[in-house]
Amino acid sequence: MLDSLLQVARPLLAPAFTLLGSPVTLLEIVAFVLAIAMVLANLRVNPVGWPLAIASSLLYALLFADSKLYGEAGLQFVFVALAVWGWWQWLRGRGDDGSALRVRRLSHRGRALALAFTLAAWPLLGLLLDRATDSDVPYFDALPTVASVTGQILLGRKLVENWPVWLAVNLVSIALFASKGLWLTVLLYALFAVLSVVGWRAWSALAARSDAQAPAAHG
Repeated sequence: MLDSLLQVARPLLAPAFTLLGSPVTLLEIVAFVLAIAMVLANLRVNPVGWPLAIASSLLYALLFADSKLYGEAGLQFVFVALAVWGWWQWLRGRGDDGSALRVRRLSHRGRALALAFTLAAWPLLGLLLDRATDSDVPYFDALPTVASVTGQILLGRKLVENWPVWLAVNLVSIALFASKGLWLTVLLYALFAVLSVVGWRAWSALAARSDAQAPAAHG
């Protein structure tokens, strides 16, 4: 089925121009633009970022599969499912106190659980990619794949800690995609890394403001 999808998408995977000696496809350009729009929407806590995430993820799934980055390709379909969930969370989700979701921080226990999940799942996915696919970088591919799931879940619950997770994912991904010559995507993830820092600062300020307002609301 994957081969059939790649054949259908082959016109979009044809080189549009060359960057640093590697071809850049029309599909990569469109996915790039959608992904930038998605992150900018997330920075502003705008739920329109979720449908943009769905469209961008589907395009990147094809791009990564064509480059034999199967962990990253499979991750995009997980992203689609998580984007549907996150979209619903931002529109209808509730916090632990039953109020509408707001930007807030994760507890110390929650941070430990998120880190433990990521570190435990990384070698398991790496082993799966090593045994089940022809990936030449299974463990390198697996790390940002697993960490991205963690980041997406935290983002869906409007937790500030999604941004440092994305910063780490983006820095590892820059090296991963550079090894595959996906230079426009390298540029995208470098920009994502900068936006992760901006988002971290912006959401930290929102969380602090929300925490300051909470006592007044209950007083």
